[in-house]
Amino acid sequence: SSTHQTKSHIMTKQNAQPVRLYLPGAILGYKRGLRNQYNHTSLIKIKGCDSKEDAQFYLGKRIAYITKSSKGGGKNGSKFRVNWGKVCRSHGSNGVVRCKFARDLDPQSIGGRVRIMLYPSRV
Repeated sequence: SSTHQTKSHIMTKQNAQPVRLYLPGAILGYKRGLRNQYNHTSLIKIKGCDSKEDAQFYLGKRIAYITKSSKGGGKNGSKFRVNWGKVCRSHGSNGVVRCKFARDLDPQSIGGRVRIMLYPSRV
């Protein structure tokens, strides 16, 4: 009877929805003033995050900017490259956040998509 239990457990696992560990976000541009632009800090709009209070939850979370690479130029022959970043602080009162990436995002990435990972957790 113990084998029957494990089989039913596997069945329920299969029918469950896959767990999504990230939220989508959009790259708005760089941190800037009227005349100066600071490429080392990018502005990201997180989907469903609409206030400064909401943005507090995402501080310290990891961000992945994923691009396609030429002929398996990624790690371990992967077709993708990932530029990792981190949410530093909020920006304004509408849920936009400032992020720093390992390598500054290129200008072509503006308007592109990023993944905001739900780790590391501060809860």
